[in-house]
Amino acid sequence: MGKQKRKRLDADSKIKVLQRHLMDKKPVSEICEEFGIQPSVFYTWQRDLFARGATLFDSKPGPRKVDRTDERIAFLEAKLAKKDEVIAELLEEHVALKKSLGES
Repeated sequence: MGKQKRKRLDADSKIKVLQRHLMDKKPVSEICEEFGIQPSVFYTWQRDLFARGATLFDSKPGPRKVDRTDERIAFLEAKLAKKDEVIAELLEEHVALKKSLGES
């Protein structure tokens, strides 16, 4: 017998597997066979879900952390554009100076 390749499921897939048992009332053995996982893996995921699920309800409502990525990108793009302008001016002056000195 050869070794079977381990299945790596992402978080969304793991939730779907657990949901099939908890909400759709499918037997664990049927789900494990369908997804090619061991029952011990299923129960580990279930234990982890219940252990960490409380943090969802522990968080206090209020202002959430605002994603300022777009603002940061806009700021950096403006800063880069200003640097490009400065470099262009310096190169223009450099070329003019070289011409005035007779260099090519």
